[in-house]
Amino acid sequence: MSVVLETQSGVQEALSAADWEPVIAPAREFLGQVSSMLEAQVDEFDSEIAEYARYALENQGKQLRPTLVALAGGAVGPLTDASVSVAVIIEMIHLATLVHDDIMDEARMRRRKATLAAKWGNQVAVLLGDCLFAHALKLAAELPSAEVSRLVASSSGRVCAGEILQSHRRRRWSVDRADYFKVIEMKTGELFALSCDLGARLSGGSPAEVAALRRYGMSLGTAYQIYDDCLDLYGAESEAGKSLGTDLASGKVTLPLIVGLDHSVPEERRRLVGWLEDWRPEFFPQVRDLLDRHRALDRSREVIAGFLNDSDDALSQLKSGPQVDALCALNRFLTRQTDLLAGS
Repeated sequence: MSVVLETQSGVQEALSAADWEPVIAPAREFLGQVSSMLEAQVDEFDSEIAEYARYALENQGKQLRPTLVALAGGAVGPLTDASVSVAVIIEMIHLATLVHDDIMDEARMRRRKATLAAKWGNQVAVLLGDCLFAHALKLAAELPSAEVSRLVASSSGRVCAGEILQSHRRRRWSVDRADYFKVIEMKTGELFALSCDLGARLSGGSPAEVAALRRYGMSLGTAYQIYDDCLDLYGAESEAGKSLGTDLASGKVTLPLIVGLDHSVPEERRRLVGWLEDWRPEFFPQVRDLLDRHRALDRSREVIAGFLNDSDDALSQLKSGPQVDALCALNRFLTRQTDLLAGS
């Protein structure tokens, strides 16, 4: 069972569309090519599982990672067919992780659709996620650059390792910030960083440009995961397009919880841990109230702002241009989305 928080979601969606346009404009044609190639991948699966693959591959969001491939590549040189292939590969890896995440979190909805696990069961979802991973690595192996294939495989392993570390930390309420940041850099930041790295690399970027864009992607991805963790507590299902409260139900330790636990007096901490250990949806208001008393959202926003400042600093190493402007606009987009949490 999830909790719906009432916000002005219609206003938020309008603002989201307006803020997103400066980001997407330079990448629109590229993203059309990525979508076409993704759709074509369904035919590569056995006919009996094509329906599952289509359902997973069609459930894309804003295509953040392909957008990063396009903008990072365009910031330093021309985009190529290999750039499109890499964007498809990274998006497939990302979608595979979402399929598996939804199983572990017992989520019923993502992007306003039933999750694959909710629709066909955990067994199908686990194996379909594995198929998506395998197919993405097959596509990477077909690229002419062995270095690209190596980086894709290395990042895939790092993402999976991050998921394992996070699962080990479920209901370990003493997790500190450094440990939390390490995990989210692995499970989320890594694919953002890889998108920027390979986008720049395939467009002929210099080592300094590739390093700057990789740093941008890692900082942005880390900030984005903190935002997503806040969204689980302070968003609205109509805005998020997925089940809320799944982190609380699954015992996932996120930054707002770390902040709340760090600033609670012993009695408050005892009550908060008690709610989390024996979670029921009706505890949601009490948890929110306690976190609000200790400014968990405001303090998390400050951390997000710090990572976005670092990503801005990385972009300052590059020559100005439309793609760099769009990457800056992406930072502003995430700042605006964070400001809108909890109806702010």
